[in-house]
Amino acid sequence: MENNITDTVFWDSYWDNYRYDKIPQKVVFQEYVPRLINGESFIEIGGFPGIYASYFYRQGVKDVTVLDFHLNLDIVRNFEKINDLPKDAIKCIQSDFFQFESDRRYDIVFSSGFVEHFQDTRDVIARHVNLLSPKGQLLILIPNFLGLNGFVQRVFDKENLDAHNLQSMRIARLNEMMRSFGLRDVQVEYIGKPMLWLEPKPKNKAFAKLVKLMSYSIKIFPIKCRLLSPYIVIYGRE
Repeated sequence: MENNITDTVFWDSYWDNYRYDKIPQKVVFQEYVPRLINGESFIEIGGFPGIYASYFYRQGVKDVTVLDFHLNLDIVRNFEKINDLPKDAIKCIQSDFFQFESDRRYDIVFSSGFVEHFQDTRDVIARHVNLLSPKGQLLILIPNFLGLNGFVQRVFDKENLDAHNLQSMRIARLNEMMRSFGLRDVQVEYIGKPMLWLEPKPKNKAFAKLVKLMSYSIKIFPIKCRLLSPYIVIYGRE
C-alpha cells in the first residue's frame, strides 16, 4: 500500500507560500517544555526550516537536528542569521524518513504536522519511538481536523484536507497504538486554545480574514474537545 498522501509537488508549493521569520516565544505544547528541556539532544522529523529546532536551542538544548526530505540549506542558515543563532547551530539531515537509518538516538524526538500525512499511522509513530535514547522523550503534534477546523478546511481548502489522514486524529486509536510501544507516562490529549486557520495559499487570501474572524470568536470557549481544540498531542518516555 502506498503510504504517502503527499508528494514533492505538494511540499514545493507549500514552502513557496509559507512565511517564516521569528522563533516563537510561546508554543502550544508549553506545558511539556519543562520536562523536555532536560534532554541534551533533539531531532524533529519533517523539521524544515528549523523553527522548533531553533526554539529548543533557545531553551538550552544545544544539540538540535532537523530531518526532512525537503531541505533548503540556504533558508535554514538565513533563519539562523535573522534569529541571531550561531551558523550551523541547526544540524540538517536530508532524507526520506522511511529510508533513514541511524545508530544515533535522541533525548527528544519531536514532530509537528507530520504523522497525519501518511496512511500507516502506527508505522510512522513506531519509527519516532525507534529514535529514542534510553532517557528519551517523544512529543508529537497532530492537527485536529475532526471538528470545526476540519469543517473550515473542507469548505475553503479541501485539497489541503485531502492531504491529511483523518484516521490519524482519532484519540482512542492513538491511545491504543501508544500503549503497544511500552513507553511510560503516555498522554494523548487535545491541546491548545480554539483556533481556525487556512494554509497560506494564493487562493485562500480571499477567505483568510473571514476565517481569522471566526477563529477570534471561538476563543471565548477555552474547552479541550474534538469540536474546538486545534491539536492533538502525544507524549511518552522511555
